[in-house]
Amino acid sequence: MPDLTYAGYLHIDRLLGLQEPRSTPPEHDEMLFIVIHQVFELWFKEVLHEVEKIDRDFSSGDLFGAIHTFKRVRTIMKTLVGQLDILETMTPMSFSAFRERLDTASGFQSFQFRELEFALGYKRPEMLRHAAGPEARAAIERRLAQRSVVDHFYDFLETQGATIPPELRAKDTSAANAPSPELQREILRLYKARPELAILFELMTDLDEGFQEWKYRHVKLVERTIGNKKGTGGSLGVEFLKQSLFKPIFPDLWAIRHEL
Repeated sequence: MPDLTYAGYLHIDRLLGLQEPRSTPPEHDEMLFIVIHQVFELWFKEVLHEVEKIDRDFSSGDLFGAIHTFKRVRTIMKTLVGQLDILETMTPMSFSAFRERLDTASGFQSFQFRELEFALGYKRPEMLRHAAGPEARAAIERRLAQRSVVDHFYDFLETQGATIPPELRAKDTSAANAPSPELQREILRLYKARPELAILFELMTDLDEGFQEWKYRHVKLVERTIGNKKGTGGSLGVEFLKQSLFKPIFPDLWAIRHEL
C-alpha cells in the first residue's frame, strides 16, 4: 500500500475536478460562482455535523461541550458571511453572462441548507416542494421529523433545574420554534443565578444573530445581482427570501433581553 499523502487523504484530484463551467466560451466569473457555492455546501455539511453534537451535548447536560461547539459554529457563520463579500465582487453583468446556463438549477434546491434550517428549528414543511429529487427530499423529511436543537435545549434546561411547559414537550416535531412566556421566566432565572449558563445563552444568541446576518446578506446579494427578477429555475427570488429574515432560532432568548 502506498504511503498516505496530503493529496490522497483529501482526494484533491477529485475535489479539483468538480468545477465544470457550462458557459461557452467560458465566462470568467462562472468559476468563482461554482467554487463559492461548493464551499458553502461544505460548510453546511460541517455545521450540520456540529449541530448534531450540540444536540448530544444538550441532552446529556454537557454545558462546556455545548459552549465549545457553539463558539465553533458561530465562527463558521462569520466565515460564510465573509465569503459573500467575495461573491459580491461579481457584477450583475458578469452574472448575467452565464445565468441562463444554470437552467433549472437554483439555490432553493440546496437540501443541506434546508436541513440546517430544520435542524435549528425553523421548520417549514412547504419547502419540501423545492427538493430536487427523491434523495434530497428524503434528507429534508428526516430533519423535519427529528427533534430540533431547541427540543434538545429543553432537555438541557431540565438538567439545570428548569421546569419545561408540558405543551413544549408535546409539540409536533415538524412545528417551528415558538416563544413561551413560561419558559422565558425559567431561562431568566437561570441567566441571573448561573453565570456559566449566561455564557452559553449569550453564545446561543450570537449564533442566532449570525444566522440572521447570513440570511440578510444573502438576500441583499441576490437583490444587488438580479434585482426583482425571478430566481434561477423559476424560484421566487428576493421577495420570498425576505420573508425569512429576522426569524430567530431561539425566540425565548431574544424575548428576555429587556429584563437582563
